[in-house]
Amino acid sequence: MHDSPTDTLRSIPISALEHHAYCPRQAALIHVDGYFESNVDTVRGDLAHAAVDTLGTRNDRRGRKVWHSLPVWSDTIGVHGICDTVQFTDHGPTPVEHKSGRYHPGGPADLQVAAQVLCLREMFQAPIPYGVVFSGRDRRRHEVLVDDDLTRSVADTARAVRALLDSGTLPPPVNDTRCVRCSLKPGCLPDTPRAPHPDLFTPRPHGDWRD
Repeated sequence: MHDSPTDTLRSIPISALEHHAYCPRQAALIHVDGYFESNVDTVRGDLAHAAVDTLGTRNDRRGRKVWHSLPVWSDTIGVHGICDTVQFTDHGPTPVEHKSGRYHPGGPADLQVAAQVLCLREMFQAPIPYGVVFSGRDRRRHEVLVDDDLTRSVADTARAVRALLDSGTLPPPVNDTRCVRCSLKPGCLPDTPRAPHPDLFTPRPHGDWRD
């Protein structure tokens, strides 16, 4: 059953959408178990956000208003979060999500900034066409068009995250290339066998004692 705008939705963090899009197990470890570890990538991300994490407004070089650390929410989708930067342009308030690494089109960052756009559309009643991902690796702005398909993806992911949080279960590890640079690898243990041997007190069949 799909949530409708009239349903009372438990609001979930926008960051959980990005985590779930990257790996559902990562989302559960962070948002269900409360587990988090830092590594060089997360520290680099924290440093990249340091310049925009102070709540307040200023004007840019073109005289346009820029708002840092703006809280946003959507009652329709049931999400909430904080925009790194919101630039007030001719198209309305445009969120800019800062990432320290490379930008991957169609990746989890697109889902995150799209959710911010949908929140701002609802809050300001403005037809905001896109959000921006600023990648620190190449020092470039990447516009993310928030069309109907991406809007559905945000809503579908929000429902999946909400179901995950309600169930309280931990999805099985994926143990693929996503795990290589994941800071949660020490606690996730993605390479642990999924079907461990029965407990030590279970007798083994005759003939197997030399294995």
